Order: sequence, then C-alpha cells, then structure tokens
Amino acid sequence: MSVEIPKTQKAVVFYKNGGKLTYEDIDVPTPKSNELLINVKYSGVCHTDLHAWKGDWPLPVKLDPYLVGGHEGAGVVVAMGDNVKGWKIGDYAGIKWLNGSCMNCEECELGNESNCPMADLSGYTHNGSFQEYATADAVQAAKIPKNCDLAEIAPILCAGITVFKALKTADLSPGQWVAVSGAAGGLGSLAVQYAKAMGLRVVGIDGGEGKKELFEKCGGEVFVDFTSEADIPAAIIKATNGGAHGVINVSVSEKAIEQSTQYVRSNGTVVLVGLPAGAVCKSSVFDQVVKSYKIAGSYVGNRADSREAIDFFSRGLVRSPIKIAGLSELPRIYDEMIAGKILGRYVVDCAK
Repeated sequence: MSVEIPKTQKAVVFYKNGGKLTYEDIDVPTPKSNELLINVKYSGVCHTDLHAWKGDWPLPVKLDPYLVGGHEGAGVVVAMGDNVKGWKIGDYAGIKWLNGSCMNCEECELGNESNCPMADLSGYTHNGSFQEYATADAVQAAKIPKNCDLAEIAPILCAGITVFKALKTADLSPGQWVAVSGAAGGLGSLAVQYAKAMGLRVVGIDGGEGKKELFEKCGGEVFVDFTSEADIPAAIIKATNGGAHGVINVSVSEKAIEQSTQYVRSNGTVVLVGLPAGAVCKSSVFDQVVKSYKIAGSYVGNRADSREAIDFFSRGLVRSPIKIAGLSELPRIYDEMIAGKILGRYVVDCAK
C-alpha cells in the first residue's frame, strides 16, 4: 500500500519565543530509520504549547530555524523508516509529548521514559503536530484503535494520559474523594471523567461562565466556584467531610496549588501537574508532618499509561469536550487561552 506524499505542507511556526505565529508552507519531513511519518488530521491545543511559544520554562525550545508546536496529533501512518517494526501504512497513530527517549538509562529501564535526561519532546525539541505531516519515534507513538474518532482522541494523547497518570500517582481507592483544581479546563474536564470511571467521588474547583455546567456534565459531584467562594479550603473540607483524599492540580495558579495543601485530608496526596511559570509550592511544615500528607509531581505517562488511557476512551468511558477550529486559527486560540476563556479543549483541523 503506497500513499502519495506532497513535498510541502501547511504549518504554524514561530522563529523566536513570543514571536509572530505564522501559517506558512514548509517542507514535509522525511522519517528517519526509527520514525513514522504521520498525516496529522487533528491536533489538540495544550497549555504546554503556549508555554513553549512564550519560552516560560528553563528548558529552551529548539528553534532550527523555527519550531512547529503541538503534541496531541492524531492521524494516519503514510510512511516509515527501514527499522520500524509493529506498524503498517494506514494505521492510526498518535503524536505524544514524549517523542523519544534513550531507552538505556535508569529511568527508561524503570519505565519512566518521560524522565529520561535525553528525552525528545514533540512541539518543543522536535517539530510537533501543528502541521499536516509530522514525524514520530515509532516506539513512543501511540497506537490508536480504528474505532476512534481522530478529532476526539487528540486531547487524550497528552491531556488524557497526563491526568490518568496523575490519578494513578494519587493512589486512591473507589469511593474516596479527589479534588480537581482547574476542573473545567482541557485537562480538568478529562481528569473528572477518568476519576469517575475509576469509581472516585469528584469535587471540582474552577470559575467562570459555563464551568459548573461542564463539570457536572463530565460526572463531577461537588463544584466550588473560586470567583464566589470566600474560603475554598473550608468549603472543600465541609463538602468531603474531612478533606479530599487526593488532589490533582492541573490549574496554572500558584495560589490554587498552595490552597490544595490546606484541604487535602490526612495521609492524602497532593499531585502537581500544571506548570505555572516561576511558581513554587508552599506547604506548612507543621501541617504536612502532623497530617502526614504527601506532595508528588506527576509528569506525562509512559507507554503502558498511554495504552490504558486510550483504552478508557475507546470503550466510551471518557469523552473529550472539544471545539474544532482550523490550524490557521491557532493565534486566536492562544489569545483565548491566555484570557482563560476556553471551556474544554480546542482541537485544530490540520488541513484548514
């Protein structure tokens, strides 16, 4: 089976951090011996893409001479390198944040590939999914079942896998309470659904028009609106009869992270996921010792986490609340993201 591949394609690129996002023609990449070439149909738009463009993090992006962002790409395999095994032309494939790792270091041996010091990151150190054709390491690319809608599954490839891993890190049991800070955003709306599917009770913290309605539609039980609630920790402790057993912090608010250490239950776990620029996590040493709660960071999931998270989606237990726009509209989407106006997740059609 052969597919006709064009020489050039449309993409959104930037040449310097915070510089103009341009929708232009670039060359279609040639896959290396270990890579797939994927015709990207849809790509989710993640807050990490915004951080990469702005240069918020101490890890510099790779501009050579430009960067194509994006790391939630869902599409079809159209070509592959000579050393690729386990894939065929026409397969559905997903581009994840982790494009590749060394597979030889201690972290890779333990299944913590995302913590590999040589990790290659889609849309950060490797041109990502905001283009019509993108390359991906065949080992780390996600296998997508053919029954899946490519637009809906796109956010699962980062947001879904990330919150699924965070919930596993919280180590909760069915019937326990989990609080999701940022519960109606792209990650939060998926965290609520995964938590519900795992048998957890969910309290969500968010604010703004439509947020409560989306939270409840996703299966959440108690909503706390930070725009109207004067004492958020007290409200959550009361609603959960003692505090949340686990907290998933996907918001990009330093204040929200600090508050989560105040409403977590004794022996519970605060999980840090969102990465607000320059933020620190403040916790009372006295409270942390006496209540014996843990603070854990959770990065993106490994290959097993990815497979499991995708399985939840393919069985209809999780759905992505998405808005579809054209790839050329990405600058406007970033503006909405900066203003905090997005409900759920934007997905861009890479052919428009």
